[in-house]
Amino acid sequence: MSNTEVKEKKRAQASLKAKYRKLSPISVMHYVKLAVRSLFLIAVAAVYVIGLINGGELIPSFATVNVLLGVIWGIYAVEMVVRFFPSRLESPGCQKQFARNFIPTSEKTPRLQSWKRTFAVAAAWFALNGIIGVLYFTGIIDAGILILVTLAYGVCDMICILFFCPFQTWFMKNRCCTDCRIYNWDFAMMFTPLVFIPHPYTYSLVALSLAILIRWEWNYRRHPERFSATTNDCASCKYCNEKLCKHKKQLMAFIRDKKFIKR
Repeated sequence: MSNTEVKEKKRAQASLKAKYRKLSPISVMHYVKLAVRSLFLIAVAAVYVIGLINGGELIPSFATVNVLLGVIWGIYAVEMVVRFFPSRLESPGCQKQFARNFIPTSEKTPRLQSWKRTFAVAAAWFALNGIIGVLYFTGIIDAGILILVTLAYGVCDMICILFFCPFQTWFMKNRCCTDCRIYNWDFAMMFTPLVFIPHPYTYSLVALSLAILIRWEWNYRRHPERFSATTNDCASCKYCNEKLCKHKKQLMAFIRDKKFIKR
């Protein structure tokens, strides 16, 4: 290889690294969501604690259509409505279900993730929230705690996307968010605790999240080829415009360099 070719190769590698270092618009959106959801959690926690100190509960604020909870409801409702339509501002992980994002490969047989792993995620989630439900119906926790748990789930959802996902690492074993089998389960999982609170706010959020989940599963069964990187290039690294896996690796490298964790 000549010196010119070596220089060109190094230049291309440097350009690629620079591209990966730069946050994509979708990644920026995820960080904004993390910040907003964290603020929601902190604000509602403050309202809840103040209510307890004053001898009240958070639940009456539902009856009076509390502004804070109304804003939270509105933002989540809009997020879920947007999820029903193709969007360039949404993650490739949830967009691969749409026909416009199907880019056929030479392969005809999709390589899908194990249904056993999918079932394990569902079973673990039902078990966790079943325990929370028992605590609620036995009076150990109240509706305010259920709302706080829901908001905490929303923060954890962003943490899973940006930093570390236990479902990916311990259950599904998928490559990244782009080829995630359960990506559009997020809202249904997030709003699970709200099924115990009968109110138009809660039930409307649960209904929207279940509609997203049902549509996802319907598409998965009717068009499995859209959900596999072997048959859909849109689910492969080549067409990924998010680069979150690179950002996660950079974060881990930064942590190691700063000696926050042992090598």
